[in-house]
Amino acid sequence: MSIFRHVVLIFVLVLSIHPVCAKPLVVGSKNFTESLLLAEIVRLQAQQQHIEMQHRRALGGTRIVWRALENGDIDIYAEYTGTLLRELLPELPANAGLAAIGAALKSRGLGLSAPLGFNDSYALGMARTAAQKLGIERISDLPKHPELRFGLSNEFLQRGDGWPALREAYGLPQVPRGMDHDLAYRALKSDSIDVVDLYTSDAEIAYYDLRVLDDDRKYFPRYDAVLVYRLDALKREPALAAVLRSLGARIDLAAMQRMNAAVKISARTDTDVAAEFLGVGSDSAADAGRITRILARTLEHLELVSLSLSLALLLGLPLGIFAARKPRVARIILSLTGILQTVPSLAMFVFMIPLFGIGAPTAIVALFLYSLLPIVRNTYAGLTGITPELRESAAALGLPYSTRLWRIELPLAARTILAGIKIAAVINVGTATLGALIGAGGYGETILTGIRLDNIALILEGAIPAAVMALLVQEVFEWIERQISPRAYNTENTRARV
Repeated sequence: MSIFRHVVLIFVLVLSIHPVCAKPLVVGSKNFTESLLLAEIVRLQAQQQHIEMQHRRALGGTRIVWRALENGDIDIYAEYTGTLLRELLPELPANAGLAAIGAALKSRGLGLSAPLGFNDSYALGMARTAAQKLGIERISDLPKHPELRFGLSNEFLQRGDGWPALREAYGLPQVPRGMDHDLAYRALKSDSIDVVDLYTSDAEIAYYDLRVLDDDRKYFPRYDAVLVYRLDALKREPALAAVLRSLGARIDLAAMQRMNAAVKISARTDTDVAAEFLGVGSDSAADAGRITRILARTLEHLELVSLSLSLALLLGLPLGIFAARKPRVARIILSLTGILQTVPSLAMFVFMIPLFGIGAPTAIVALFLYSLLPIVRNTYAGLTGITPELRESAAALGLPYSTRLWRIELPLAARTILAGIKIAAVINVGTATLGALIGAGGYGETILTGIRLDNIALILEGAIPAAVMALLVQEVFEWIERQISPRAYNTENTRARV
């Protein structure tokens, strides 16, 4: 069986197992614990109203989740009034009330729930002992200590209500380092930094004994937690209105802090904690055991890798053949595919969001683009590496080009082509873990959860299967290689041993 029959067989198999499901309501969450908890509270409360709702977990920062809501990739998520005013609805005055926010959202086809009951403001914090030693109690004390090392979350560094305006308001001379919000706390504990940004409901404030610096110039607005939702979601599920009403003023700051601590400090699942708060049962799907989780993540990861690789084969092989046949355009084709490979992988995933939305489709397209270079280049190299004598002999026999291509040139180039496909597949397995940053699932979701919770076991639960999958993929392609050209393969291995 030729390499191309193998490719077609794999592609048909992938399409046959790809699920096609009706779309239920979707609640989204940002990539921090509190957002995940609030999303699970919404999902479980909707379940009590017999509403089918999925949770798209840890989609990324504010802008990504907001765009997902506007595009219809999700139907509802938890946001904060300060973020809406300063970051998402800049046309509104900074002191606008809920009515003005609701009106601005309605013009965009969105709705606003009543506040959930707690104000989770931004703040700056330091280790209590260090703050006491330097006599720092307020943010306005910080300019007196330019030597302090700031470690701020990457999103806070760019937000309209974040570092740039805060630095101007207080005249802060420090140059901060950007880092993940959860990792910043660990850096503070290890004395790698001195000041972090935090949320006032963070469990780490008490756990690490931090001093929350007084915002004495009242820079930060109120960040009352609310639910932002699509108005058309109410038309699809009128019972959603009852869910929104039932959560109004239900969660105070102390309750939110306890829930955050239960997940971050006590290592409980966000589903368990949300169910306990609501007084309902935790569904088995979210509390599945390790084996079940690994199997679920494996299927998601296989979907990302197999579909993206299949699409790359359908385009990459013809492009490589065309480049080998047309030397004048070969450089253009190879240059363009090479440029795609130079785009940072995380940037590529984000660039695709406006076109394909949040989730697996975006990740598949990004991985497809990354797979093109090794496939195109190796197809081109395999075909152009055939000795001229063989080409001339085939032409002398009067064989048409299509026959020469399928019967002579492609079989001779098959091992080189397969090597490119193998490289693309192995790279895809590793790069696909980044898909979790945009809600595509896979092993990356487990790895990111482990990083967020400082849980090495969870990180390994995602990293080890990803490594095993990469090794298995490599073995599968080497087996196909042996089937295609057993004599050449065995001869080469014999020479290598000698």
